[in-house]
Amino acid sequence: MQGLKRKLVYVSLFETLAIVLTSLILMALGHDLFHSGTVSVVVSVIAVVWNLTWNTGFEFWEARQSVRGRSIRRRTAHAVGFEGGLALMTIPLFAWWLEINLWDAFWLDAGFLLFFLVYTFVFNWFFDRIFGLPLSAR
Repeated sequence: MQGLKRKLVYVSLFETLAIVLTSLILMALGHDLFHSGTVSVVVSVIAVVWNLTWNTGFEFWEARQSVRGRSIRRRTAHAVGFEGGLALMTIPLFAWWLEINLWDAFWLDAGFLLFFLVYTFVFNWFFDRIFGLPLSAR
C-alpha cells in the first residue's frame, strides 16, 4: 500500500486509537467525559493535519537519503519531530479547554508526549510490518 491510500489508512487507525486512549487517560486524571472526549477529538483533528504535513515532509527528506530503510534512529527522529511540533499546538489548547494553567498543561502534555513517543514508535513499527514500508524507505 502506497501514496495517499497509505496515509489515509495510517492516520485513521492511529487517530482513532489515540482518541480512545487520550480520553481514557484524561478521565483517569479526573476530567469528565465531555471535556476529555471533546479535547481528544480536537487534538486529533490538529494531529491529522500535522501528521499529513509532517509525514509528507519526512518522506520527501527520506527519499533523498543514501541509506534506505527505517532504523531505530530514523524512527526516533520521526517520532520526536512529530510530537514536538504537536506539543507546541496542544499545550495552549489543553490549558484553555481543561481550565488549567499553562504550567499544568505543559506537564499534562509532557505526559502525553512521553506516552505518544512510545505509542508512535510501536504503532509505526507494526504498521510497517503489516502494510510494508513506503517506497521512500525502500
